[in-house]
Amino acid sequence: MRHEQPRLGVDFGRVIHGAASPDGPEDTVFLNGTDEEALLSLATDGAFDVLPRLVDRFDGRVWVISKCGPRIQGRTLAWLDHHDFYARTGVPRGNVRFCRKRADKADHCARLRITHMIDDRIDVHRALLDTVPCRYLFGRQKGPVPGWVHHTPTWADVETVVTAEL
Repeated sequence: MRHEQPRLGVDFGRVIHGAASPDGPEDTVFLNGTDEEALLSLATDGAFDVLPRLVDRFDGRVWVISKCGPRIQGRTLAWLDHHDFYARTGVPRGNVRFCRKRADKADHCARLRITHMIDDRIDVHRALLDTVPCRYLFGRQKGPVPGWVHHTPTWADVETVVTAEL
């Protein structure tokens, strides 16, 4: 099901923030560190380079869609402000959505008419099969990646594949 206007959804944890580097571990400070350590933790390599270009390509129709509890939701909003996320990427401040279960991202995607979704979890993409036509599995993955999702290990890969599909 294609919509007239492409719309992009992007996960926060392990996508915009905290993804494992190609040769290193995931950043767990955001979940387990102090509030100050969480604020100072870094974006995933390439996120602040690629997201502004994608926001332009999607004419600003980009949403952050994240699954977390209340404590991490607060940290996420604080991190976005601390890192000047909205100004640096062009994602509108009001375009951040949270849910408590990964499968609930499908409800957000349906309501927002998301056509392209970047997430690091295969179970999220499985829940989006009937809702989002273009799905991008971000980051390093353990095991094979099914053919119904594009594996995009880095932000550079995301930009290449998404741009080609637009």
